[in-house]
Amino acid sequence: MIARRQVSVAEVAAAFLDRIEQVNGAVNAIVSLRDRHDILAEAAEADAALARGASPGPLFGLPIAIKDLALTKGLRTTFGSRIFAEFVPNEDDFFVERMREAGAIIIGKTNVPEFGLGSQTYNEVFGPTRNAFDQCLTSGGSSGGAAAALALNMLPLADGSDFCGSLRNPAAFNNIFGFRPSQGRVPAGPQPEMFVAQMGVEGPMARNVADLALLLGVQAGYDPRAPLSLDGGFPGPAEPRDRGQPWRVAWLGDLGGDLPMEDGILDLCEAALHRAEAGPFRVEPFVPDIDFERLWWAFIALRQSTSGAALKVYYDNPGQRDLLKPEAIWEIEGALGLTAVQVYAASTVRSGWYKAVLGLFERHDLLALPTAQVFPFDAAIHWPTEIAGRAMDSYHRWMEVTAFATLAGCPAISVPVGFDARGRPMGMQLIGRPRGDAAVLGAAASYEQVCAIVAGV
Repeated sequence: MIARRQVSVAEVAAAFLDRIEQVNGAVNAIVSLRDRHDILAEAAEADAALARGASPGPLFGLPIAIKDLALTKGLRTTFGSRIFAEFVPNEDDFFVERMREAGAIIIGKTNVPEFGLGSQTYNEVFGPTRNAFDQCLTSGGSSGGAAAALALNMLPLADGSDFCGSLRNPAAFNNIFGFRPSQGRVPAGPQPEMFVAQMGVEGPMARNVADLALLLGVQAGYDPRAPLSLDGGFPGPAEPRDRGQPWRVAWLGDLGGDLPMEDGILDLCEAALHRAEAGPFRVEPFVPDIDFERLWWAFIALRQSTSGAALKVYYDNPGQRDLLKPEAIWEIEGALGLTAVQVYAASTVRSGWYKAVLGLFERHDLLALPTAQVFPFDAAIHWPTEIAGRAMDSYHRWMEVTAFATLAGCPAISVPVGFDARGRPMGMQLIGRPRGDAAVLGAAASYEQVCAIVAGV
């Protein structure tokens, strides 16, 4: 509509800013919001450029807030930490740079947990972000601000990042779509640990699959500054399949009881899969023969050896250590206790899982799992300490279900599956072959069509 001059960029920006003013106070999703006058002035400049014959990029004139873990030139980036409460970067993250070049107007940031640690968005700089459907509940995390903002129509699109489900969990908790691309699909940086930080990725969130593909097409592609980034751009999602070309889905459920689940989650996912079978999906229950406890140990070791090690500089500073939350201390001290032999052993376990996953995809096109092991919980609780009577031994053990795609470097999308009797949303992961991003988005588009998904509030 902007390109066809049916609506001006200034009108679009004003409409979203009005919506933010109406609802953001209830959920605290968007933070560090720029001055309205400055945003509208930038929108007017975009309108003037279009009037002069400028060619609009794929995000031209769209007001977008960036996750507060990504650098934004000239705009406060706190990482949810009191250490960086007033930090203003002088450069953009690589994918933010691309979004600006595509015409996006950066209006602010979306809230995160401190340093992105945990799937519950709260910090001591801005406070908690609340669920779009029930403000007593958490929005999830670490892309919790992005998910709540999307669900409540405060943003047209949003970026996020994902290590332990941070694009997927908040999507499930807010009834939207969150896509974790293949490792290397979106160039990460600038960051000092770019050769070892392989399990965290950047990616898109949206209210529909077509919008996900639009944003991913901007974010993706090789960048020489990101040595592990993949060649080529992203062509967009495949067309939804018909019943003559069914997606073969392995339903992993709770991995044969290995993963504790809150009552109702499996039922919602299985009901969604049953609906999907009316279209191009053929579902088979399946449990891989793998030592899942060993996999979780490898995940912890590799996470601590990167995330924990990266935070050590603040731990070593007497004036900053007391500003770190307990979960950050746990990651750092875990890293301090690791040996090179242990990190190598964890990498070996990860390689074995990758090989096993390749074997699974000889028989199946997609692996399906719940996105979370609990429904959205009280926003005052930092993390669930038990599920179905089983104690959780870390602040993120309750999100173990997301680690399998992360360890294999596979693309994974969280798709909505509906609500429980209390009105709490849930999602389901569809995991595809490594680098099979287009196929996963095509499957999600098929699912969206067959199940008549209406995302957001």
